[in-house]
Amino acid sequence: MTTLVTGCAGFIGSNVCRMLTEGGETVVGVDNMNDAYDVRLKHWRMGGLESRPGFHYYNRDLADLGSMKSLFGRYASNGNPPFSSVINMGARAGVRPSVENPWVYYETNTLGTLNLLELCKDFGVKKFVLSSTSSAYGDNTPMPFKEDSDTSNPLSPYAASKKAAETMVYTYHHLHDIDATVLRYFTVYGPAGRPDMSIFIFIRAIAEGIPFTVFGDGKQSRDFTFVEDIARGTIAATRPLGYEIINLGNDKPAVLMDVINMIEDLVEKKAIIGHKPMHKADVRATWANIDKARDILEWEPKVPLEEGLKRTVDWYSQNRDWAKDIVVG
Repeated sequence: MTTLVTGCAGFIGSNVCRMLTEGGETVVGVDNMNDAYDVRLKHWRMGGLESRPGFHYYNRDLADLGSMKSLFGRYASNGNPPFSSVINMGARAGVRPSVENPWVYYETNTLGTLNLLELCKDFGVKKFVLSSTSSAYGDNTPMPFKEDSDTSNPLSPYAASKKAAETMVYTYHHLHDIDATVLRYFTVYGPAGRPDMSIFIFIRAIAEGIPFTVFGDGKQSRDFTFVEDIARGTIAATRPLGYEIINLGNDKPAVLMDVINMIEDLVEKKAIIGHKPMHKADVRATWANIDKARDILEWEPKVPLEEGLKRTVDWYSQNRDWAKDIVVG
């Protein structure tokens, strides 16, 4: 079995590639290694993948249809589909940066998804998995968030671009019988995580004695979910399901200031915190209803927040010589 994973140098994508190759699958990884955040993290993740048996990397841009078409053509043979499934994790992520540059979010998240769906149609690939986001739920959704909640009012270009991608996935399922699963991820964290995410920012700042900003009063809550749990759920979603939207979250929201206190205890240092008003694109709370993931994917998170934070702090300590210089925010 050969699986195409886009965004293979990304935080979640690299973990998906690692788990697939550990299971003996062949993985074709695509990433354009853009500088949306400090590329040293992407190179570190790729360092753990490139020597793996069965892993093949290509530097391609999802928005370049011709380049992606040539890749599909390279792996197609004798009329057979080139890939057993496509897991589309190549995306521009982040709420606040999308307000500053919405065009790049549309190009990668929306146009990139459209290109992949067209190629799946043309080359006969029957399984498509889209990584989406809890940001699709906005700020007025009853909690815990259920997949059938209204998502027609996204608060950021990032959420809007992912919602647009979701709707196209359904259209291609309906028109071309592509088995399609949309996964809405909830605040993913873990070792080698994105440096614009709160957990990385907090650990680095507390460890190095650097002041950092909390937007709002710190009482907002997030459904922090460990990256390996998310990767397991993503792979589980490659099974035939028809068309489904499925939440992957921890189902146990944590208050931001409580998380900061836990990191202080692990690092054995106190945080230096400043406060600013919440951004208009931010939501007050996220909380995943994961009944559907339990029923359909036989999946639930295994790593509690305390253990996940410890593993993330340990990774930072082991890589501190270069991780301390990572550009955050």
